[in-house]
Amino acid sequence: MLEPIYAVLDKVFGPLLVSTHPLWVVTISGIILGSFFTLVNYFLVDQEKMKRLQKLSKEFQKEWKEAQKAGDEKKLRKLQQKQMELLRLQNEVMKDTFFKPMLVTMPIFWIFFGWMRRWYTEVVVVKLPFNFFLADFFHKASSLHANELGYIGWYILTSMVVGQVLRKVLDMA
Repeated sequence: MLEPIYAVLDKVFGPLLVSTHPLWVVTISGIILGSFFTLVNYFLVDQEKMKRLQKLSKEFQKEWKEAQKAGDEKKLRKLQQKQMELLRLQNEVMKDTFFKPMLVTMPIFWIFFGWMRRWYTEVVVVKLPFNFFLADFFHKASSLHANELGYIGWYILTSMVVGQVLRKVLDMA
C-alpha cells in the first residue's frame, strides 16, 4: 500500500541518501520532523489552556500539601472535590493535546520510518564512546552493539533536542 509513496521518496531523496553519511541524513530529518511536529502541536493545541491547567495543578498540589501538613480533614475533603474538577479539565486538555496533533503527525511518522527502514536497517549511524544502557534492550534482535545507535535512536535524540529548544523559544506549555 505504501510502496508507491516509498518509490517517490526513493526517486526524490535516493541520490542524497546514497551520497551522504547516514549521520547527516538522520540528523537533518530529525531537525525537520522534530520542528514540524512541535509546530503542529503549537498550532493545534490551545497553549493558554495548557498553561492555565499547569498553574491550577501547581496551586492544587500546594494546597493539598499544606492541608496534609496541617491535618485539616475538612479542607482535604473540599480539595478532593476540587480534584475531581481538575481531573475533568485534565482529561479534556489531554484529549485535545494528543488526538488533534496525532491525526496529522502519525501518518507522516509511519511513512517516514517505514521508508527509512528500507535504507538504514542495521546501519550504525552513531558510535558512542560508551555503552548506552537502553541499547542492549533495543538491540536484542539486532547486530548493533550497546555503543551504537541506528537511525531510530539517533532520530529520537535529535528530534527531542530540537523539539525542546523550539518549545522554549515558542514558550509552549
